[in-house]
Amino acid sequence: MAENKLKVTPRLILQLLIVVLLIPLLPILISGRWSWWQGWVYAAVAFFGFLISRILASRAHPDLLAERARFADHQDAKEWDQILSRVVGLGAGLVPLLVGLEHRLGAGVDYSLGIQLVGLILILAGYALGTWALTANRYFSGVVRIQHDRDHEVVSGGPYALVRHPGYVGALLNYIGTPLFLDGGWSFLAVALLTAALLLRTSLEDRTLQEELPGYREYAREVPSRLIPGVW
Repeated sequence: MAENKLKVTPRLILQLLIVVLLIPLLPILISGRWSWWQGWVYAAVAFFGFLISRILASRAHPDLLAERARFADHQDAKEWDQILSRVVGLGAGLVPLLVGLEHRLGAGVDYSLGIQLVGLILILAGYALGTWALTANRYFSGVVRIQHDRDHEVVSGGPYALVRHPGYVGALLNYIGTPLFLDGGWSFLAVALLTAALLLRTSLEDRTLQEELPGYREYAREVPSRLIPGVW
């Protein structure tokens, strides 16, 4: 039987420090722009977005955080996802890192305040949608696997009534919004690469679920869109 309690280990503490503190501050740390208000707002949104989502998820599904914390230990994770999960996970740090580097080299773009606010709205919407998906789905694992040890079932409520992979939609909104809010230009190349990786992962995961998770084919007929309603 799978353990359902979150174990605090040195590896977990290191991961949390990277995700909660280091990555949100990358644009400021790399650019050296300590008075950059957008950089501080981005850091605050990333910090509280992660913190609030995990608090709500732990209340909705007490065993979910333990499942996600053990993402690297699951022997039944799909081989292809052992690569893609890490590539997609890097997206949380790659885009802000490159934005910070752009400003360090004086290559940042000077977007209008309106465009910056659109970027901020996309980031906030990404965190909100990701949190909604996390609290609606107790099987929201960090890797693609059929969770027989947790009595894996199809989840069709909440945002899953709209699209089949709402968590990935949230990630895409975050990817796109970050360079818009932080005046990034070349960093959109990273956004394009990460989007391609996420689309590939979505396709492979959806195929796996249709082949191996009972009831998912019927759910896919009821909710035909993977990411964008009426498009794909």
